[in-house]
Amino acid sequence: MKLVTWNIQWGLGCDGRIDLGRIVTMATALCDADVFCFQEVSHGFPEHDGGQDQPAMLASLLPGYWPIFRPAVEKVDDGGRLQVFGNMILSRLPVLEIASHRLPWPATDGRSMPRQALEVLVQGPEGALRVITTHLEYHSEIHRRAQIERLRTIHEDGERRKAIGFEDHSYGAYRTSPEPIGTIICGDFNLGPDEPLYQDILKPFAPEIPSFRDVWTIARGPTPHPPTTGVADFKQWPQGPHCRDYIFITQNLTEKVRTVRVDIETTASDHQPLALELTATQVS
Repeated sequence: MKLVTWNIQWGLGCDGRIDLGRIVTMATALCDADVFCFQEVSHGFPEHDGGQDQPAMLASLLPGYWPIFRPAVEKVDDGGRLQVFGNMILSRLPVLEIASHRLPWPATDGRSMPRQALEVLVQGPEGALRVITTHLEYHSEIHRRAQIERLRTIHEDGERRKAIGFEDHSYGAYRTSPEPIGTIICGDFNLGPDEPLYQDILKPFAPEIPSFRDVWTIARGPTPHPPTTGVADFKQWPQGPHCRDYIFITQNLTEKVRTVRVDIETTASDHQPLALELTATQVS
């Protein structure tokens, strides 16, 4: 199973052009992914998206993938038109279940916006996998801390539901889905690998709940994280290249990590795309 995550900045490249075709070309060149996770997808905000229906455009650019877009921000402009901004997953694996989780938005001073996590249960070759993509608040550590705690609760609740044992095989709303063999959570976390909040993501749960691991450290050990932003856009990122985008997996998937790659060359967004490949269990 192959996955790519990328904060695409509504297709805005470092050359000032909005080009979703370029985004898809670069993403597919990095990895022939089964699942693409994009953050900062826009529709109805002309200053961002140039009037494009970006969820529809991405769906058309990736035929054969099931497109799932859910907004973090929903507004209505003066003309009564809906404006949305959020996260999108496109999967060529069968989609079994979809959930949109609103993340905490504490009432603190300063600039901020609503944040959301998009969860999709997909049928992988060895079983169902839970894939969650998100984009945490940039301006407030208080928000990020609350949002990370909520993401951990989402994971913990999902794992505890597996122990309930309730099954419904009807076609009604109570129908249960297959239990996932593991969870992948990815996106723009707006924090560095040396920050305490990064360690908060990795904190152990109760013994029966699998913890998260960073796929980069699984595959590359102590090798420093490559930059995932600030590579070419020095106006937005005067601090220069640094890492703030990650893929985390539950520890029970650790042995399946085959490769992890970051495209540090593309300037199609202000962020860089990350790719993960999980391999099948080896049979001896």
